[in-house]
Order: sequence, then structure tokens, then C-alpha cells
Amino acid sequence: MNNLLKMQQKLIPQVLDMMTKRYSILRQIYLNETIGRRSLATELGLSERVVRSETEVLREQNLISVETSGMKITQEGIDLLDGLRDIMNEVMGLSTLEEKLTQLLGIKKVILVPGDYENNKSVLIDVGRSAASYFTNILQDGDIVSITGGTTMLEFSKSIKSDKKFENVTVVPARGSLGVNVEIQSNNIAANISKSLQSKYALLNLPDKLGIESMLMLAQEPEIKKTLDLVSKSNIVVFGVGRADEMIVRRNLSDKKAKEILDKGAVGESFGYYFNQAGEIVYRLNTIGIDLDSVKQAREVIAVFAGAKKIEAFLAISKINKNLVLVTDEHSGKRLIELINDQQKMVK
Repeated sequence: MNNLLKMQQKLIPQVLDMMTKRYSILRQIYLNETIGRRSLATELGLSERVVRSETEVLREQNLISVETSGMKITQEGIDLLDGLRDIMNEVMGLSTLEEKLTQLLGIKKVILVPGDYENNKSVLIDVGRSAASYFTNILQDGDIVSITGGTTMLEFSKSIKSDKKFENVTVVPARGSLGVNVEIQSNNIAANISKSLQSKYALLNLPDKLGIESMLMLAQEPEIKKTLDLVSKSNIVVFGVGRADEMIVRRNLSDKKAKEILDKGAVGESFGYYFNQAGEIVYRLNTIGIDLDSVKQAREVIAVFAGAKKIEAFLAISKINKNLVLVTDEHSGKRLIELINDQQKMVK
């Protein structure tokens, strides 16, 4: 197929540009579920005239339907997107970026989705779907899956789809509850994923931040101890990436504690650990949930984030497990490569 595309490009130079444009339009309609032409033009940076003519072609091919509420992708369109994903990643240069970034980071795999989250928030949907697709493909009978909370993990959980029952899989929250938004707490996300997988699950019904005495006492409660034992044996860990400054706010830490953590050079946070740019742990909170040793021993560790604002935070925690898989957006991937190259120049 790639050879055919190369020959077509020789004969009809504009064929790949047209293919990429229509693929991007179809994909954006898919991400939004329902969208009008004007909104679509704005999100893709195209004129309404171009969008009108291109979507008319897609409609004629039964790839989208046009209704009063807006344009929707058809099942035929979804099937086409799935079939074209690998080819378009090659055409758009994503495959080359993925390979380069995988080598630079020294991790198992990098999965990039087209676009820039900072300019198009719907890209997060595609990031979540790509992470969910990888996750369901590597999930094995008997696995224990630990999942963190947050908006990215919520999007990930919404994208879990499987016709297969995973009755011997157990999904658990990686940590206790954090913040007041129940929807993005790890307990809720773990339960939603379990429902989609038709699997077992266990909950951690306690706050993430506790005093040492309270933490030690509650950790011995039978139900909590049972869940913590499962968490410590996690085969798969899926987590979002947190910037140190943002997680300090989410955890409602005192100004004094915030200053202490940031003064130590913290740029990223995961699992209650704060990391500096060198990937060193500079602070650890007294929290209940998965510890770093358990993360390091997991068979699969999947980091999911969207947006270049989090690249420093991810780079700080990218060495936690050699089996790490990164799922993010194209622009963040490019910025990661630039950041790694800059750091390497500084070392030289």
C-alpha cells in the first residue's frame, strides 16, 4: 500500500495532500460526534468553503451524514478511519516521530495521535481512544489493573470498548480519593472501566492524603488491606501525568509545603511522588495506594497525557519502568524531542 501511495504521489503530486485533508476532516467529525461546518472549519483552520466542498464528497461516499444538529460520522466512516490509521500515520510522519521518540526516551513504545491539544481540546478524545485501544489489546486473563484519577483517565475510561468478557481481570484505583470532583476520582474511573470490561473491581474508600498514624491504622482494615494487596500486585498501571505545581493545587497543600516541594526542583508528580528534571524523587506524600516499587515491577505501564505543558513533567517520570508506553498528541511528541535534544546539548 505504501508503494502504491508513493507511485500515486509521483503521478498525481497533490493526492497525499487531498487524502490528508479529507482524513483530518473525517477524524475531526468522529472526535466531535456531532459538529457544524463553521465549528469544523475553526477547529481545523480551514475556510468554510473548503470544508463545505470536502464534506460534500464525504457525504456522497456515505462516510458522514448531515443532519439539522450537524455532521456525524457513519459506521462506514469509522471503519475507514480504523483501516487508514497506520497508513496515515506513515503519510503524516507520525510513525517516524514515534520511532525517534521511543529511542530517545529508551522506553517500550510511543503512540502519537495527530494534532495539538493546546489548540484543539478534542485531541484529548483521540489520545484516550488510542490508549484504550492499546490497553485492551495487551490485557490478559487474570491481570490486576491499577488506574489513577484525573480528566485524562476519565477520557480513557470512556473509550474502553470490548466484546470480550474479562471475568478474571480485576480493576483497582491506584490511589485513594483526591479532590471533590467525584467523576474524575480513581474509584469512579476504576468502576467504569470494570463495567466496560465486565470484570471484577475493588475500591479504596478513603482520602488520598492522610496523617501517618491514620494511614497505618486504616491500611489494616480488612477491605482496605485487601484492595492494597491487589494494588501492590498490579500487572498493568495506567496513569495520567501531573505537573508538580498543578498537583500541589489539586491536593490543596499548604503554601509552606508547596514552597518546600517546588524549591526542591519538583516538575512532575505521579503516585504521590514529586520528581525533579533529572527524574529524582525530591518529595513523597504520605498517601495510600500504589508505591513506586509496584509500578517498577508491573508488566505494562501506560502513561497518557495531552498538551505540551506537561512534557517536562512526563520526562521527569519517564524512567520509572523500562516497559513504559507513552500515549500523547503529535505536538507534545515534537516538543519532547526538542526538550530531550536541548538537555543533551547542555550535558555536552
